[in-house]
Amino acid sequence: MTPRRALLWGAGALLCGLFLALGVWQVQRLAWKNDLVARVAARAHADPVAAPAPDQWPALQADPSAHEYRRVQLTGGFLHESEQLVQAVTDQGAGFWVMAPLRAAADHVVWVNRGFVPSASRWQTTREAARCGGPVTVTGLLRRSEPGGGFLRRNDPAAGRWFSRDVPALAAAAGLPPAAVAPYFVDAGADTPCATPQGPVGGLTVLRFANNHLVYALTWFALAAMTVAATVFAARDGARRRLPGQSGASS
Repeated sequence: MTPRRALLWGAGALLCGLFLALGVWQVQRLAWKNDLVARVAARAHADPVAAPAPDQWPALQADPSAHEYRRVQLTGGFLHESEQLVQAVTDQGAGFWVMAPLRAAADHVVWVNRGFVPSASRWQTTREAARCGGPVTVTGLLRRSEPGGGFLRRNDPAAGRWFSRDVPALAAAAGLPPAAVAPYFVDAGADTPCATPQGPVGGLTVLRFANNHLVYALTWFALAAMTVAATVFAARDGARRRLPGQSGASS
């Protein structure tokens, strides 16, 4: 085998192996995504359980994915004076998530995403009826904190501009002691307490996950097959081109 032919087969084998590895990886990602979707659906539609108490927070922080989207329930009073608005785009348009800390009976605090309000209802004075005056029970989905901010936009607590639901930052801006604040927040369901026509509108948690891994896997496997075909064709074509010269030399 000539060096050129060896290089051709080596390059073909390398590319084919790379494409096959990427295809297998996408198959593994497909299995992971399908499992995630199934787990989230089961949690989101299960009967609610009590929201994790302080003694459960360390385990939750160690493995947030084991609890995320779990349907939980908690009772307490909203600290309306510490409410924060986080910019949001939903099926109902652009506006804000109403993030309000809820002080539970055990005196710890859980941030609750009470739901969506349009820009016209961002001020509490436009939705006075939404200020729950006493203890309320909230049922919703447990969500992990969203640190930092949104895409290319950092949270600016000093200016009151929030692009993600960053629980520690929200707690710091509200002057709440970190040790007393849960490391998660709760997306209130459609029955969010004290909702008004102006909002907040609960139950808008997006439970759809992009799942294109099968398409990606088939693409990589197709590229692997095309690489094999192209390598074989190039090798045979090269061999055919050398035949007349080899015959002439032997005569």
